[in-house]
This record gives sequence, structure tokens and C-alpha cells, in this order.
Amino acid sequence: QVRLVESGGGLVQPGGSLRLSCAASRSIFSVATMGWYRQAPGKQRELVATITVQSNTNYADSVKGRFTVSRDNAQNTVQLQMNSLKPEDTAVYYCNANTNWRAYWGQGTQVTVSS
Repeated sequence: QVRLVESGGGLVQPGGSLRLSCAASRSIFSVATMGWYRQAPGKQRELVATITVQSNTNYADSVKGRFTVSRDNAQNTVQLQMNSLKPEDTAVYYCNANTNWRAYWGQGTQVTVSS
């Protein structure tokens, strides 16, 4: 069974940092483009960042220069380092694994940026 398990969300003040992590099943991690998406209340889910098997990265314009996505192929994990957080970054963050046959999603982790 394929599983994606996120961790690392929480409450942080504006300007602060958080690091999200997602542990994926070995069966898909080695072939999947991994990604992070987020969904704020009343809004559609949107792309935050992706990283391919070759570690090529892509970021939403709104997070460029503040967020960094990385993957550890030995541990089957993908991380999202979030710096200089803003209130508009508040959302549920979802880990995604995109393979040739389907996309998989984690349960999500809440990130709240507030003073």
C-alpha cells in the first residue's frame, strides 16, 4: 500500500521558519516527482514546489527565494524548508507523489502563520 505521511506543520510568527517532511513508500519514491501543494480556506489547492527524481526543482512564484524543496533518496523523504513565512502562507500543506500511472496524496499538515 502506498503511503505519504507529512510532518512538521504548526504555528509560527511572520518572518519565522518551518520545515515540513514527507515520508513516502519506497515503491513509488524512486520513480515519482515529489511535490508540495497547499490549500487555504476558501481557495483551490495550489502548487508550492516540485522536485523530480533527478532533483530538478520548480516553485510557485509566491514562494521563490523563501522556500526550498529537497529529497533524500536513501530515506524516501522529501522536505520543504519554509523561511520568511507570511500570513498568506497559512494553509494545509499536502505532499504529492506523481508517477506515470497516478498521483498520490498525503493527509496534509496545517501551517499557520500568525502573530
